[in-house]
Amino acid sequence: MAFIDWVLHPTELWAAFWYVMRHAPPDEKTPKLQVSGDMKRCYDFLEMTSRSFAAVIQELHPKLRDAICLFYLILRGLDTIEDDMTIPGAKKRSLLENFHEIIYQDGWTFKESGPDEKDALLLVDFDVVIAEFKRLPTGYQVIIADITKNMGFGMAKYTRARVESLEDYNEYCHYVAGLVGHGLSRLFSESGLEDKSVGEKLALANSMGLFLQKTNITRDINEDVLDGRCFWPKAIWSKFADTEDTLISKPNRDKSMNALNEMCTNALAHIPDVMEYLDQINEPTVFKFCAIPQTMAIATIALCFNNPKVLDTNVKIRKGEALKLISQSNNLDSVRRVFYRYLERIEAKNDPKDPMYGQVRKIVDKAKKDIANSLKGGAPVDHTAAYFAVALVIFAALVFFYQNSAAWI
Repeated sequence: MAFIDWVLHPTELWAAFWYVMRHAPPDEKTPKLQVSGDMKRCYDFLEMTSRSFAAVIQELHPKLRDAICLFYLILRGLDTIEDDMTIPGAKKRSLLENFHEIIYQDGWTFKESGPDEKDALLLVDFDVVIAEFKRLPTGYQVIIADITKNMGFGMAKYTRARVESLEDYNEYCHYVAGLVGHGLSRLFSESGLEDKSVGEKLALANSMGLFLQKTNITRDINEDVLDGRCFWPKAIWSKFADTEDTLISKPNRDKSMNALNEMCTNALAHIPDVMEYLDQINEPTVFKFCAIPQTMAIATIALCFNNPKVLDTNVKIRKGEALKLISQSNNLDSVRRVFYRYLERIEAKNDPKDPMYGQVRKIVDKAKKDIANSLKGGAPVDHTAAYFAVALVIFAALVFFYQNSAAWI
């Protein structure tokens, strides 16, 4: 099956080839990441908790690399506590609300995570993260501690509150992801690599986080409901299902698809802010760090839109597709073309019978028009048909060679 995927998507195979070449084991011409001691252990934790983020963080400018690695690990520790359903409510809220002080406590560790928490080891050895955090420049520490405080209080609130209204939904996503955008933007400015204004336009930074978080929440509905929780706002799902469990039930599938498409539409509304945010980023490694998750998100939303499989399982974009997106996230024009391509896919899947048809069409048309107007040469041309034809020729040639190889030997 993987072989067929590569044949049917030759540009992804090419992207995978260059990714492997670029990330091959380093030789004398490719210097290794220069870290040692406890900071090396922090990068090991980074690899353990997120392979995808680990790669882009390690490619960041040296002025930012360690700070963002530690920022990620601190928030991952906070998130691990929030996700752990075995921690009693009162204790969990106390940990979340005080985590911004805990990160200054020498030697603090946590060994009470549930047996199914995949990142529990990070908390077991969290004293290593604390030690390195306290070595950061004070400006970085202040930003990270401030975001951790606000996020912890927000998470604590939603251990008791439920996501009912669209306002709740936006607030919850702000606490768990929008604040990450705030923190990163402030760190970019603090480093001097980006203009001071980047750390001040926090509404745009918030939208960057919300687009990612809403994409994940939309995709993860089956897994979340089976785990006994749901982050889809009741204001959306209650129009199409009596209970959260009904959302993923087969008999309710047609109605639940309407809810799914409304969730996708809600996420798509953030695209103008995403484009505006990326337009202000100048440092190449910072741009790529910001752009890669956004291109992954638009690809995921396009995959989820009008796709009943989302209600049955956790759908993911192909590995080759992800590698291609990484290679296309180097500059703003390329990112705009990626968004345009996936907006066209959403447009093709938009069903006139769906209640969100008109809203989706409005959002997609405007986003495509804005992108086309900002691109040199106008709207991108879709070469999918040509690539597919080439792939068929290659595949036919391989089959012919295989069938006739014995005669040639």
